[in-house]
Amino acid sequence: MNLFYHDPNQGVSVSWNTFIDDISNSQTFNPYCSSDSFYQIFKCIVLSMLIQEPIILLDADFSESELFKLTGEKSFSKFNKRIKRDIIPVIKNKAELILSLQNTSVNWDISLYSSGSTGIPKKVKHSFNSITRFVKISERNAKSVWGFAFNPSHMAGVQVFFQALLNGNTIIRLFDLPANDIKRSIKENKITHISATPTFYSMLLPCDDSFPSVLRVTSGGEKYNSKTTSQLSLLFPNAKITNVYATTETGTLLASENDIFRIKPEYEHLIRIENNELLINNVLMGNSDFSFDEWYRTGDIIEVVTNVPLKFRFVSRKSDMINTGGYKVNPFEVEEAILEIPNIKNVRVYSRPNSILGNIVCCDVVCDNDVIDEMWIRTFLQKRIQEFKIPRFIRFVEKIAVSRTGKTKRN
Repeated sequence: MNLFYHDPNQGVSVSWNTFIDDISNSQTFNPYCSSDSFYQIFKCIVLSMLIQEPIILLDADFSESELFKLTGEKSFSKFNKRIKRDIIPVIKNKAELILSLQNTSVNWDISLYSSGSTGIPKKVKHSFNSITRFVKISERNAKSVWGFAFNPSHMAGVQVFFQALLNGNTIIRLFDLPANDIKRSIKENKITHISATPTFYSMLLPCDDSFPSVLRVTSGGEKYNSKTTSQLSLLFPNAKITNVYATTETGTLLASENDIFRIKPEYEHLIRIENNELLINNVLMGNSDFSFDEWYRTGDIIEVVTNVPLKFRFVSRKSDMINTGGYKVNPFEVEEAILEIPNIKNVRVYSRPNSILGNIVCCDVVCDNDVIDEMWIRTFLQKRIQEFKIPRFIRFVEKIAVSRTGKTKRN
């Protein structure tokens, strides 16, 4: 297949030959890349590598005030510069492009911003080696067709892009499309690999259909719930399902086939647990615009399963925990309990300020019938979780809001 990129929503299809021609004929380059076109972002990344210029990815939906706060710049047009014709190497086909990227990337770097879910987004710089640390290149992978389900200006999206790019794969956009369009695209394009957030997969459920073309399903960015895991096995009957742990600062770091992670022997000395929080040694980190000591505190709370070998499961992020009347509530625990209720498709548990309790537990629920009401949910939860964890405010909605990275919005 000579297709490089396809966007079902916009009807855009680009062959590898067209992609190579577009890059070869580029006349200008701006290190600040901000676009709502996935194709333009992909093109900017590859062009920056070929001309050995660093690149900074910015979210297309950053406001002017956000951009100024992050970069100190009000306009990026002044950074446009013409490209000398002899700088871009002569590339005739896909194989030459991939080889050229691997050979010219020694001094190249890419900067991204964290999602900002725990405050102001932080700038993180990665080398080619650090951002492609877990890219697997092989003849078997050369036939993959990737369903692109992440924002391309964030770490997860960039890593999926390089996995597809360096294996010469086709990329099919799935990010931010309606569920029915996603399902149709998976079938029509015979997608074999999908990497996405649990929120993305939850959007596809329940589903009476199945997608046998998909051979690999990867989930990351959020805590996975057991109900979704079992449903995905039916949705993708031929797929190996993997849960990964990744951050903007480290890239993909850990993987598991269920909710339990096991540290590889070569990383054991670079991982530490303190007060149930996961710490990562700075050896595994990109260059950040924020300082930390030898150990980076991830803010992820874990539950140790075994110490030798070290195995653990993720519980929550520190910032997601809800303090209500002196009690700590894990929103993921409450969500899993609510998802046990038949006909509930999705749920979001979050907090609201309260003058007496500090915060109260609230939730948004997506339901596919009119039988379930607030009292029904509360009665069900009384048999499964403690009283202080039961949401005080329950709202029925048509869909759950997601962040610019495709995760469930908590605030």
